[in-house]
Amino acid sequence: MISQTLREARKYEEMMEKRISAEERPDFHLAARVGWMNDPNGFSYYQGEYHLFYQYHPYEPVWGPMHWGHAVSRDLLHWQYLPAALAPDLPYDKDGVFSGSSVTGPDGSQLLMYTGVLKEPQSDGSYLDIQTQCMAMGNGQDYEKYEGNPVLTEKNLPAGSSRNDFRDPKIWMEEDGGYACVVGNCTGDRDGQILFFRSKDGFHWNFVSILAKNNNRFGRMWECPDFFPLDGKYVLLTSPEEMLPKGFEYHNGHGCLCLVGSFDRETGTFTEERDQAVDYGIDFYAPQTLLAPDGRRIMIGWMQNWDTCNPHPHGQKWFGQMTLPRELSLREDGRLIQKPVRELEAMRRSEVRYEKVCFEGDLKLDGIRSRRVDMEIKLYPSEKGSMYQKFAVRFAQGDIFHTAVSFRPYESILKIDRKFSGSRRGVIHQRRALVNHKDGEITLRIILDRFSVEVFVNDGEQVMTATIDTVQSAEGISFFVDGEARMDVVKYDLC
Repeated sequence: MISQTLREARKYEEMMEKRISAEERPDFHLAARVGWMNDPNGFSYYQGEYHLFYQYHPYEPVWGPMHWGHAVSRDLLHWQYLPAALAPDLPYDKDGVFSGSSVTGPDGSQLLMYTGVLKEPQSDGSYLDIQTQCMAMGNGQDYEKYEGNPVLTEKNLPAGSSRNDFRDPKIWMEEDGGYACVVGNCTGDRDGQILFFRSKDGFHWNFVSILAKNNNRFGRMWECPDFFPLDGKYVLLTSPEEMLPKGFEYHNGHGCLCLVGSFDRETGTFTEERDQAVDYGIDFYAPQTLLAPDGRRIMIGWMQNWDTCNPHPHGQKWFGQMTLPRELSLREDGRLIQKPVRELEAMRRSEVRYEKVCFEGDLKLDGIRSRRVDMEIKLYPSEKGSMYQKFAVRFAQGDIFHTAVSFRPYESILKIDRKFSGSRRGVIHQRRALVNHKDGEITLRIILDRFSVEVFVNDGEQVMTATIDTVQSAEGISFFVDGEARMDVVKYDLC
């Protein structure tokens, strides 16, 4: 039975989305139907379609009492909105249905596992969240919350764990037909950890182990965990709060951490072997993965950052969008590699190709412009032993606006810079990454949608993501080199 709270949210979103034209939205990135979007939830494949739920406040384009929005797609790029799936409407989740995940149940239903939030008043007049894990089941559109909720509470926590920061369960089915999940948590002094649980039926859970401990290395509370096998190893993704930079890694404060290692399934022990940042740009958080029917591990993230998400362009009717889904793999040395889903190639139109273009200073090329673009650049010195000083590509470019990606080979630094993108607020506009190159040779794949850019470096070795609010009439693309360089460019419009 649908609650009045959920019924009102569904009625509101259906009415208000009619006020947003297609041109006001991204073309192939999922954005909030109306109001506010943050973390991806329940990223899954069910009954022939990809499902993506998301943290959602339909009534305003700012964070508020969390619902679950819902959309489906057959190609991971073109999304159809479905009615809101969950609302904060029961005593244990009346202050928010926070992030979670999805899996197919033994009876064929779609199981949702999420964090319920109840605010507990304190003696000083403040409130603390009591966070518990809950289940709902449904048919792909309508869901009923489990009568035995919550299924995980503070009673299931190991000693010293916080009941106030206990959230974002990621559930999966194990090979024996049982279920497992990881949940973000921290100790009493807010040092992050990931908890591992198992269940035979998906509803009755037992604590197994503390899968990973921060030990004061990467920020504080660890949010939004995901854990999966990949190319002979296991990968743990999590989004720590308040990280300190480590060289050129982890510059986002609230960013995303990838740990690669081995896993002993019997004891629930994960042994770390290496760590890295997941995205080196400005706007990326809380990624979640699924295993596609064809065996690909595909990841999607919230294309935003908590430090840049509050200033909105005047009159914006929605806020928040997801990244392109990315195919994941591990290189032999254990590095996480990310590439845009191959489905994007079916959208390519109007190829424009240039090879061995030798230039210095500024350059514009006929046929290379637009705000919906898939562009590949291979850059290298014009002559062996003659190195250029700096290269830049500018896009979303008009008379006064542009965003730029620049590369300095002597420093091995790639920078994304949106300070001239039209922003009227002093938010974060730049990020730098230390990248690999061979004698000045580097490859960039730049994907533009109406309100974003994603830069894939050296065939997915690193990614830099940023949102941009530049007026849509600014669709120029130009190049610059200090010194002399050669460049191969192929550009496709995305339709």
